[in-house]
Amino acid sequence: MVDKLTVMIVAVVASVALMMLFATPIGQFVSARPTIKMLALSFLVVVGVVLIADGFGHHVPKGYIYFAMAFSVGVEMLNLRVRKRLATPEADKPETKTG
Repeated sequence: MVDKLTVMIVAVVASVALMMLFATPIGQFVSARPTIKMLALSFLVVVGVVLIADGFGHHVPKGYIYFAMAFSVGVEMLNLRVRKRLATPEADKPETKTG
């Protein structure tokens, strides 16, 4: 993909640095939310199945995989938002004026 070895080395070092920087906050976020943990594990299973299928010569279009993952993340974000809203006590909610 890249003919310059220096560009590849810089890209790998930068990606490793970013992973190390964000590993703890992302790990805490996932550990605190069991549904996110299950979603992450299911993504790993999907990637594994696609790799095995590719190994047997059956090509799975990446667009299908990306769409399924994006849809799952979208639904889970909506679920987290609804759960957070339902967990908020009534006293903390802003009052709405009627009439």
